Amino acid sequence: MSNSHPLRRRTALGALALPLLASAVRAEDPWPNRPVRFIVCYAPGGPTDVLSRLWCAKMAELTGQQFVVENRAGAAGNIGTDAIAKSRPDGYTMGMANIAPHAIAPTLYSSLPFDAGRDFSFFCGLWQMPNMLVVNKDLPVTSVPELIALLKANPGKYSFGSGGSGTSPHLSGELFNALAGVQVVHVPYRGTGPAMTDVVAGRLHLIFDNIPGAIAQARQGTVRALGVTSAAPSPVAPEVPPIGRFLPGYEITAWAGACGPAGIPDEVVQRIAAISRQALATPELTRAYLDLGASPWWTTPAALAAHRAAEQAKLAPVIRASGARVD
Repeated sequence: MSNSHPLRRRTALGALALPLLASAVRAEDPWPNRPVRFIVCYAPGGPTDVLSRLWCAKMAELTGQQFVVENRAGAAGNIGTDAIAKSRPDGYTMGMANIAPHAIAPTLYSSLPFDAGRDFSFFCGLWQMPNMLVVNKDLPVTSVPELIALLKANPGKYSFGSGGSGTSPHLSGELFNALAGVQVVHVPYRGTGPAMTDVVAGRLHLIFDNIPGAIAQARQGTVRALGVTSAAPSPVAPEVPPIGRFLPGYEITAWAGACGPAGIPDEVVQRIAAISRQALATPELTRAYLDLGASPWWTTPAALAAHRAAEQAKLAPVIRASGARVD
């Protein structure tokens, strides 16, 4: 028979119950009830960073909680993506799911610290952005068919730049090579800015660049725009035709969504998706995205996961054919 006093036993049981009760109350509070950390996988100041901050600002406005952006750049987005995968699955650390780490890296890299499909909770799509094909203004071509004819007549003579192997501008060029049957030599740079500088100066012949930087140079007359990589014309440059109009099957569009680590409760995932849908539907966010060359792109969580898998399958043969590989 226990010698414990009944009052002491009740007090001890009550003390044990309090943390459990508090935990239950916290679990029932709607997301978010405290600040949210959003990891951007690239350096501050670029289009991806700016687009992320615009979305975070609108989400903060709609939820009444802070969305704190944290830039974790490196390894073509893999460092930040790994940080997302290894965070606590409670919905308070999230970040970008985008084409480079989630659809390109699984084929490009011999090993990754994360599984692009298995290690994430996918919330929704955020935006899509095509690349734009521009050439040095002295190159004697004014259209995609003329460019293809020039390249076929001079295999291996001309080069295109990108911000690094495995980026969407790089794969835009490799897909062009494969479908057009040409041999444009890839020259990787540490960022598309230096590559564009060399196109303007004539040290490089062409580039498939994110549309904000490319269209700005084209409108200044320093380069000539020939096409966009999306299936339809871009709203910010409707005068520039899709490359696929001349090269059937050609389409590659940079995209980004929101994700968190695997294991986030479904009710939190669905709530994040629903609030994000409201944010992307606001006229001010739509206008800000279009001004930067991006189109708002909301999806369900399941649709984003399916899009990621489809993009990986589509791009894998292009990456393998290019010979690009990171060990």
